[in-house]
Amino acid sequence: MNEDKEAYLILENGRVFEGKFFGAQGDVTGEIVFTTGMTGYLETLTDPSYRGQIVMQTFPLIGNYGVIPEDFENANVGAKAYIVKYPCAAPSNFRSENKLGDFLKERGIIGLCGIDTRELTKIIRKNGVMNGKISSRAPVDADYEEIKKYTVVNPIADVSSAKAEKILPESQAVRRIALMDFGAKRGIANALLIRGCEVQSFPHNIQAEEIIKYKPNGIMLSNGPGDPADPANKAIIETLKSLVKTGIPIFGICMGHQVLAMANGYKTRKLKFGHRGANQPVKDTQTGRVYITSQNHGYEVVAENPNKSSYSFINVNDGSCEGLDYGVSFSVQFHPEARGGPLDTGFLFDRFIERCDNYASK
Repeated sequence: MNEDKEAYLILENGRVFEGKFFGAQGDVTGEIVFTTGMTGYLETLTDPSYRGQIVMQTFPLIGNYGVIPEDFENANVGAKAYIVKYPCAAPSNFRSENKLGDFLKERGIIGLCGIDTRELTKIIRKNGVMNGKISSRAPVDADYEEIKKYTVVNPIADVSSAKAEKILPESQAVRRIALMDFGAKRGIANALLIRGCEVQSFPHNIQAEEIIKYKPNGIMLSNGPGDPADPANKAIIETLKSLVKTGIPIFGICMGHQVLAMANGYKTRKLKFGHRGANQPVKDTQTGRVYITSQNHGYEVVAENPNKSSYSFINVNDGSCEGLDYGVSFSVQFHPEARGGPLDTGFLFDRFIERCDNYASK
């Protein structure tokens, strides 16, 4: 897997790690984030929400069940680069079609292995997410200038579908759902398809009138990369303000949760190191029940909003907002479709369908 060539990870704070390349080789700069999932590395790699980021797995052995295209969340790899402690060179799974290192090489994705991922995780937890660069040589002054200047620019436009696309269920559809694609994971559409929905995917820059013309029973807002308060997202939020006024039920997930919150007057801010992994506990504010969830986000809806009574879920670890319920519409920060991860909150799709059906019966 070409793990013999030296590679360097250069952090924004001046720290340097020495490791080896696996997958593609070369130089790449991005925001370094970590995810705690023990499995689901294929879903992580192909999640468009990682656009512009160098992803590190905290679990040490990655790649042990190989590469399974059926598990991809998107046809493209979302991460700019990938860091693991030990990449598995001999995967064992009857569904596997490739080795992880070979897959990364074929896709042109740089992989770094052999560094102390535990130490890197501790640095990020203490100092917050930071930019970094994987390089084939020791750092020079110009590298640090490049690293500090790096920023992700309008990533939703890069990962959203370019045109509308209709996705039909295997059986006859009984309702229509408009999916606003900000970098949607396939699992979201699949969760709707198995519930008898025809899904019409719309690009991120669609106008409200086009969605209304489709006459949906409900509107789904997908996950996506970047800062929800990015000026490039202003048009999305204005579109959502118009859609909220129609009374059509809306269900937002991850980025969808954040931009819907902004359309309803909330603000967002960046978390110190984000929530990424398949073991994030959230509490239902009405019942007190705790669910284990899959998450991938670096921003939160600001908790000091005076309309806090609408908070439906909170994060058990840090008290951040994990869900908002507006009556007809609602949203959650975590992924109820959970690929990979627990399916504890899959019932939220049923709640959405119920509200869609109630809207259709009026």
